[in-house]
Amino acid sequence: MSTQFVLTIGEILVEIMATETGVGFLAPTPLIGPFPSGAPAIFIDQCGKIGQPCGMIGCVGRDDFGKVNLDRLRADGVDVSAIRVHPEFVTGSAFVRYRPDGGRDFVFNIKHSASGAIALDAAAQAMIARASHLHVMGSSLSSPAIISANLEAIRSIRAGGGTISFDPNLRKEMLGLPGLRQALGDVLSQCDLFMPSGSELFLFTQAQEEGAAAKEILGRGVRALVLKRGALGARYYDRDGAVDVAGFAVEEIDPTGAGDCFGAAFVSTWLSGARPNEALRIANAAGALAVTRRGPMEGAAKLAEISSFLGRQSAGAAA
Repeated sequence: MSTQFVLTIGEILVEIMATETGVGFLAPTPLIGPFPSGAPAIFIDQCGKIGQPCGMIGCVGRDDFGKVNLDRLRADGVDVSAIRVHPEFVTGSAFVRYRPDGGRDFVFNIKHSASGAIALDAAAQAMIARASHLHVMGSSLSSPAIISANLEAIRSIRAGGGTISFDPNLRKEMLGLPGLRQALGDVLSQCDLFMPSGSELFLFTQAQEEGAAAKEILGRGVRALVLKRGALGARYYDRDGAVDVAGFAVEEIDPTGAGDCFGAAFVSTWLSGARPNEALRIANAAGALAVTRRGPMEGAAKLAEISSFLGRQSAGAAA
């Protein structure tokens, strides 16, 4: 992995999941949880688990939900010194229900939880000063304070010669938030690596064909684009062309967090100078392993586990 220090800023929450499929939460339903969660927290946990130096700026409540997150991140190698424990606000939460078609419905408490109280205090400023790479999650741009914190960190890290990656990670429940569209555009205009999933690519382009849309994004100064395609794998674009790497067939238990684990594995290997096809292969493996466990962070894998999985895949292909 890279020796660079990777930073993310944003929501930390617990996820409480329905154990039965359905539409929304309009009637009592069995639940399981709490699971440590939050897109930037899942991303940075996977970074830490594969040995990438990393840390997070965030805020949790002085409650069990905050403790379960801090304990997990710390145990997996994440620097949590800039995660503030708020004396009054509670840790964020997300209730999730799966539809029969595989879609998901969320009830979020992020903006008005401790996550909405993120501030760049002395510990956060010290961590920004250490960072050489910032990964921004669009789901974190849920409040003016978090938007401001990410934009300030972008300015500081870019001024020091560092790099920025950006995953839109948009949820339909967020699309109406005031200021979100402007914030997404501001981050995209300053990122080096853009990592949309599927149709998210076209939210930022006039073009509605994949190759043309990728060319449009790269024409704005973005160095590289990785299009996440779920079970189909991923495709990498830069000015030299495109690289396509297929996904791996596994039994899916829970897709939550798979894209975040993919992103962490790709960013870490990309920063270390790996070739795009190798970085995509490692990232696809991390994403595949993530869906085999129930819970957003439960499928985050150590580097040895990813290597073992890839070895089994290669052996199976050769048989």
